[in-house]
Amino acid sequence: MDELALAANADPVEYRLRHLKDPRARKVIEVAADKFGWLKNPLPEGRGRGFAFAKYKNHAAYLAVALEAEVDRDSGTIAISHVVCAVDCGEAVAPDSIVNQTEGGILQSLSWTLYEAVSFDTTRITSRDWGGYPIARFTEMPDSVDVQVIDRPGTPFLGTGEAAQGPTAAAIANAIADATGARLRELPLTRARIKAAIGV
Repeated sequence: MDELALAANADPVEYRLRHLKDPRARKVIEVAADKFGWLKNPLPEGRGRGFAFAKYKNHAAYLAVALEAEVDRDSGTIAISHVVCAVDCGEAVAPDSIVNQTEGGILQSLSWTLYEAVSFDTTRITSRDWGGYPIARFTEMPDSVDVQVIDRPGTPFLGTGEAAQGPTAAAIANAIADATGARLRELPLTRARIKAAIGV
């Protein structure tokens, strides 16, 4: 979607809203963008913003996420400073649980997107334990994660599990593209792949 917005010379959030009629989809996008402060200030070189939206499996929770990332061109390291998310999963029976589930999904997706991959040689898997399997550490977590729950009293429950994972991965990739001008297409978005994409 961001690539289409770029081709249309449009802001990624405005472009999404231009092509969405579903009021619930529009609402999560508007809330996430507003709470994040989308495009209010120019960013220094090496920093980028990313945005993404999805309706989980096309029939469950609505979720939009905005985040800011810094890319170190020399090392390829990514640091995500803050994440803002808006989620509509129908009537919010347990808002704290919705926030917890969504925060966990965002952090899990960050780990999948930037680090996690099974390694193997010509005959077997070589990452057979947690010591050999790359996963995000506490030092690699965002400085803040803000989840806005949009309550819809009286509407059907849409579920929350795994609604954040897809949009978070897309937002990270979009932030990297915004920071570097390079579009990566193979996960995980490792330091080596980032350096290769930006020609370092």
